[in-house]
Amino acid sequence: MSGRRVPIRHSLVTRLLVTSVLIAIASIAATAWLAARTATRAISQEQGRSLAENTSVYDMLVTYAASHPDWSGVAPLIARRAAELDRRITLMTEDRAVVADTFPGPPLRTARPAAVVDPLNLDLGLTGGTDRIDRRAVGPFRMSTVERAELRELAEMRLSCIRRYGFDGRVEEHPNGRPEVILTTPDPHDLTRECVERTPEPAVRSEIRALRSLSRLAGNCLGLDEKTRRLEVLPDFSAYLVADRDSLPLPREAVRSDVDAAQAARISSCVEKARRTLLQPYVAPAVLLFITAPDAGTDQTTFTLSGANTVRIVTVTGAVLVATIMVTVLVGRRLIRPLQALTDAVDRQRPAPVSTPDEIGRLARALNDSVDRRDRAEAQRRAMVSDVAHELRTPLTNIRSWLEAAQDDLAPTDAQLLGLLHEEAVLLQHIIDDLTDLAAADAGTLRIHPEPTSVRDVLTQVVESHRGTAQASGVQLTVQIVDDPVLLADPVRLRQIVGNLVSNAIRYTPSGGSVTVGAHGNTITVRDTGIGIAAQNLPKIFDRFWRADESRNRATGGSGLGLAITQHLVEAHGGALTVQSVIGEGTAFTSTFPAPHSAIEKNGTTE
Repeated sequence: MSGRRVPIRHSLVTRLLVTSVLIAIASIAATAWLAARTATRAISQEQGRSLAENTSVYDMLVTYAASHPDWSGVAPLIARRAAELDRRITLMTEDRAVVADTFPGPPLRTARPAAVVDPLNLDLGLTGGTDRIDRRAVGPFRMSTVERAELRELAEMRLSCIRRYGFDGRVEEHPNGRPEVILTTPDPHDLTRECVERTPEPAVRSEIRALRSLSRLAGNCLGLDEKTRRLEVLPDFSAYLVADRDSLPLPREAVRSDVDAAQAARISSCVEKARRTLLQPYVAPAVLLFITAPDAGTDQTTFTLSGANTVRIVTVTGAVLVATIMVTVLVGRRLIRPLQALTDAVDRQRPAPVSTPDEIGRLARALNDSVDRRDRAEAQRRAMVSDVAHELRTPLTNIRSWLEAAQDDLAPTDAQLLGLLHEEAVLLQHIIDDLTDLAAADAGTLRIHPEPTSVRDVLTQVVESHRGTAQASGVQLTVQIVDDPVLLADPVRLRQIVGNLVSNAIRYTPSGGSVTVGAHGNTITVRDTGIGIAAQNLPKIFDRFWRADESRNRATGGSGLGLAITQHLVEAHGGALTVQSVIGEGTAFTSTFPAPHSAIEKNGTTE
């Protein structure tokens, strides 16, 4: 059988080859996907670079527009920036009239602008802010040189005060020229408030004029008359409209305590509209911004694959596939070699060589363990056959000897002879019954018929049936039962279990000793004061035909099947049989059975 070749479709090499090809295909596909992702990432990076360039150009032009009333001087600025970026920068009005262009390229009548440059209506997608009006567009809020110097002196005084408190800061100037002290060390307890109160920063004349104009425009938008409108500002000079009843500036979100969200939004809209109207003459008009390639009307990034590149990709892919197949064949042969060694070892019934720590090595160890178990089972089978033959030979030899003696008139055929023959026949029948029970347990056909059984009645019957044997051996046999326990058990098998344990206990208890049969709940215990069992023999006592006396003298023990049968019977009831023993003190066998309600559920009966 070992000489037959394995079909190719079932060969491990074939399976490995198919698997490796699939892996290679998957790898190639993954590589292609990775290349595509790489190209996509490159495009995204290019787009990100373009966005960064667009943002930088946009910010540069917004800065210019916020401080200039027109675009007349922007050409040199965008020319330098276009040279740095190698891009064409074009500014056009909304009707596509060219304002400034860095390269005389194709017309951009249908091109999409990169952004609309308007300092009074910022592109929040490019700025990342929330204010539509650029803070650098200050217009009439710009301070004069004298006003800046005055406020600068106040700011320096405030900074000196702050430093006396052990803190530090710096003076920053806002786009309109107003200085502000910024703390560079934290002041969690607001210890520098006194410095702020000592050096207030009032609105200067140019700011007041601009605020009045802004107040008038916002008041007209809100429908307020001259007497009920007034405008205050915060240090960043964002406009706020407040009621005349209070001189303190209030945040935009709470202009008055009785102003709801809709009114606050209307006020905010009017203030922003007024700011645009006030700043419009001081900033450049809105223009369309185009950033394109120097020699084209559009900015496109394309990737092309030449014929040489295509051949190179196909060649590399084919080489990878061929290399994968060759490696797979070599690896497959290497894997088959130890498998063939395992097959030969099994065919020749010898230990398989364990040469590797992988799955094949584990398989070899498993086969060796299986062989060892088979050998042990064979040895146990032979020992069992020998033990059975020995157990059967003794009574049969006795029966044959007495019958032959009676035939030769060497022994009288009387009641004594018949009693001896009957005793040996009963012993023979007992051995056969034990073997039958073991065979049924092994085959799974050992049947029990559970029913509610009084443990007291069963134990009393067993003790009374063994009392004569106990008295003849000089052993005291007693019963100790707590309450009146009831088990769902086969009464016949339960008597057999307890009877086997009691007869075994009497047999190994010397004269003057005692055997106690007890019951408590779902536990039955048979305890003796006999010779005990050595600790090394405890794991063997439930083995078939095992006896401490290796000579198997009938006078020192039974057939060696009783405890094995008892264990099977207890387990058939869903219980467990355990043993505890001390040499010279005695032995205790404990049978634990399921509680009656769980036993009913397991057996599916309601008796």
